[in-house]
Order: sequence, then C-alpha cells, then structure tokens
Amino acid sequence: MSRLDQSRSNSATQCRSIILYHCRTILRAPYCAGRQRVSFDPGGSLRRFGPKNSPVDHKIIMQRFLFPRWINPLMGLLAVAIAAGAVFAGAMGGLITDPKTLNPGYEPKQPVPFSHAIHAGQLKMDCRYCHNTVFEAAHAAVPPTATCVNCHSPADDQGVTPMAAVHAESLKLAPIHQSWKTGRGVAWKRVHNLPEFVFFNHAAHVNSGVSCKSCHGRIDQMETVYQHEELSMAWCIDCHRNPSPHLRPKELVTKLDWDPETFDWAAETGDASQEDFAIRTREEKNINPQVHCAVCHR
Repeated sequence: MSRLDQSRSNSATQCRSIILYHCRTILRAPYCAGRQRVSFDPGGSLRRFGPKNSPVDHKIIMQRFLFPRWINPLMGLLAVAIAAGAVFAGAMGGLITDPKTLNPGYEPKQPVPFSHAIHAGQLKMDCRYCHNTVFEAAHAAVPPTATCVNCHSPADDQGVTPMAAVHAESLKLAPIHQSWKTGRGVAWKRVHNLPEFVFFNHAAHVNSGVSCKSCHGRIDQMETVYQHEELSMAWCIDCHRNPSPHLRPKELVTKLDWDPETFDWAAETGDASQEDFAIRTREEKNINPQVHCAVCHR
C-alpha cells in the first residue's frame, strides 16, 4: 500500500471514529455510520461493532464521569433549602416588612414616662418648646436635659431648687436628675425611624403649612408616643401628589386640635374654605412636591 493510500485509510478511520462518538453521545442511536452498533463495555469504554457483532480493531476510549452515590440525598436537601429560602424571602419582603404589618403602632418604652397627653394636651405646651429646631432644621431636635430641668429642677444638697420644682421628688424623674448631675444625655428611644437612605426635611414641610398631626397623629392625646402612620414610600408619594388637604396656616401647624371645619376662614385668611386656602397657598409659595427618586433618595 502506498503512503497516499495509507494516509487516506487513517483519515477515514478517524472520521468514522468522530461520527461514532457523536452518534453515541448526541443522537443516542444504537446504529449509525454504516450500520455499526456502538455500546459500552463493563469498564466504561466505548466499543464499536460491525454488522455481525464482530468487534472492529479500532477502539475509542471515553471514560464516563459519575457522581458519588452520597450526592443523591444532598440533591433533595438542596431542593428543600431553595424552596424554604424562596418562602422566607417572600415572607420577609412582602409581608413581615410591609409598612402596614411592621411599623404602625410601634411604641417603645422610654427611660422617662413622659406624657404628651399631659404636656401638649392638658397644659397646651407648644411642640416647639421641646422640639425647637423643627422650623429651621431638617431634623426635629430631641430636647436636652436642660429643657426638662426648666420645670423639673432637682434639689441641691441644701434642698433648694434653683428653678421650677414640679414633682421634684418623683422617682419617674430620676433619669432626668441623674443626667443633669452627670452631664450625660438621657437615652431616649427613637419612635419615627426612617431608613438611612431616605431624606426627610421637617423645616420644608412645616414651613409650607403641613402640620405635625399629618405624620405623627394626635400626639397631644398620647400617654406614650407611638407611630401613627405608615411612613412608607407609597404613603409619602400620595401626599406629594395631593398635598392640599394637609395645608393650613403656618401659625397653626403645631396646634394639633385645630379643626378646619369650625375655623373662620373668611375672617382669618380671607378664603372661603380650606380648599380655597390650599389653592392660593400653593400658588403663592409654589408648593408643587415632586415624586421622582432624587427628592427623597439623595
């Protein structure tokens, strides 16, 4: 046999081998490439047989990879873990952390049982006496101990109170008196706690005529402050789209018991109703809240 014939024979053999490989691994057909049957021997090698089951000299070695048997139970556990994770993620994202489920009604116990119902309700103290930065700053200030001591001054070693001594001996005021002596602040617990990625400016809202009541409810009727509204993104956007019902004269923003139905609009503002006042105020102050992301997420 000449070298050319031998080269052609080797090329043909290689081509048949490639065809047999693809027939077995892809087409999974028992017969292919000139009716030659392909099967695996006990050792896992691929062997080619002729038409009469006589083995052909050429043998293709292809060792199959098999996962260990102990993998089988783990596949079931993996499926269960994935299903449980999906249920957990759905519950956390769609139910447990929903504003209506989680936030409203949150009422932490404070180190001092301060009653807004007494101070803001019965005594008619203005919100700004304690939260004195609400009209100038983005955040409403938590009152320092000095503000409390103006009325609840502790007695000194001689039993003298340098300032007003309302219930000076009350045990409920002990944290206030201790803070005054040591100079360390009272560890008040925050009630209305927005996420860190949300920007809210108190001054922008109250100066536009939005009352404390719109977001915090009737604080003047609460013995212990709790979260009254959702404070969710959808809740905020609804107000931004239609702020008119929440607008009132600026000097009445902290008057929580104010009633727009009994208010003399004609005598006080020259308007026929709260709706007319809102329309005029929005035009004069250019109150047109935006609803795009950058308004609150900066």
